Amino acid sequence: MSSDSTALPTHRAPSLDARLLYATLAGMCGSLVAIGLARFAYTPLIPSLIQAHWFTSSQAVTLGAANFAGYLIGALLGRPLAARLTNRTALRLLMVVVTAAFFACSVPVSVAWFFGWRLLSGISGGAIMVLVATSILPHIPVARRGFVSGMIFLGLGLGIAASGTLIPELLQFGLHDTWIGLGVVALVLTALTWFGWPANNPPVPTTAPAADPQSAAQSTTHTAAHHAHVAHLAKQQRLTMRVLYAQYAANALGLVPAMVLLVDYVARGLDRGAVTGAHYWVLYGAAAIIGPVLCGNIADRTGYATAYRIGLALQALAVATLALSGNAVLIGVATVVLGIFTPGIVTLVLGRIQELVPHDHHEQRASWSRATTAFALFQALGGYGYSYLFSHSHNDYALIFLCGATALTIAFVADLIVRRVGKPQTARAELAT
Repeated sequence: MSSDSTALPTHRAPSLDARLLYATLAGMCGSLVAIGLARFAYTPLIPSLIQAHWFTSSQAVTLGAANFAGYLIGALLGRPLAARLTNRTALRLLMVVVTAAFFACSVPVSVAWFFGWRLLSGISGGAIMVLVATSILPHIPVARRGFVSGMIFLGLGLGIAASGTLIPELLQFGLHDTWIGLGVVALVLTALTWFGWPANNPPVPTTAPAADPQSAAQSTTHTAAHHAHVAHLAKQQRLTMRVLYAQYAANALGLVPAMVLLVDYVARGLDRGAVTGAHYWVLYGAAAIIGPVLCGNIADRTGYATAYRIGLALQALAVATLALSGNAVLIGVATVVLGIFTPGIVTLVLGRIQELVPHDHHEQRASWSRATTAFALFQALGGYGYSYLFSHSHNDYALIFLCGATALTIAFVADLIVRRVGKPQTARAELAT
């Protein structure tokens, strides 16, 4: 896939017809509702939930964790659900559940009620994350998949931006109306996407036709060498895929510190006040809006492997900057980089999976489900682990950011090692053929 996408210049890339554009819009709305709003809109609501005495501070944190736990469950359930139903039916159902959760959360019946709906919201979000792109991208021309993937996950960036801009405006009308407002937005977007999801699941990969016995007998030696080469490439591919899962998990550990502590670090850690901290969060959200499309377009030109490698290095430098510098400009640059890659890495990792298994849509979905599960697991572990470390290190922001930078550095080095180990072996296999 990489070679195909890079060989075709952008100005010659095939255009998308109305059906594919509608599917792309549906994907963007799906990620916006299920992840962008369902997850990121909750964070700015926490102070109001506590101040309005809906929940205590510890309960509010627990309810926030419910969405992360649900996301992990949803990542595991996405494929079985789509197999039992269809992609279109599953995505419609999941969008309805997320929408219902917004309306249900407008009434604080009990902690258990709220927890259950937040959990369902997270489950739907995780399943949608697994299904949304893998339902649409197989129908997209190869040369446009980077662009479409970026547009689909643009919803994540829009949700992050809305968490710092839209939610404060809605809160002026009260908590009940804020949740209702979110529900109305989700309902409108669910209706808009209803007929946008592709009607057909990606085709099942077919086996190659049997070779003619006479011609096969005449090329036994060549075929054996070819099979040995293919076997080596498959082994190398499996290793690369496992490393990719580990990298994506490490990427979660690298991003969580900024996602959780950036505003608090600026406001209290650097003693610049809550208003300045909020300004950095808006900057983070603005960068997140352009992140998926920017990363997708760059990957269309460089290949996803190279783009993700660069992304890991930039993220590691950005998180390390937060740990080592209090300079306002440098923190601003780091904030922009991390804002870009918080949703942008989703585009890059999904595209990398498609590079590794370019012709098997079912294996792409299986691999993407495993990657999403790894990210969700370590995101949750990182959230709780960093919280424990933060409270037991007397609010040492630098220590938390250094942990994140270390995780990203390890992921980057692992990528270099796998690339270096794989090249000589691949060259020898090619010579053998």
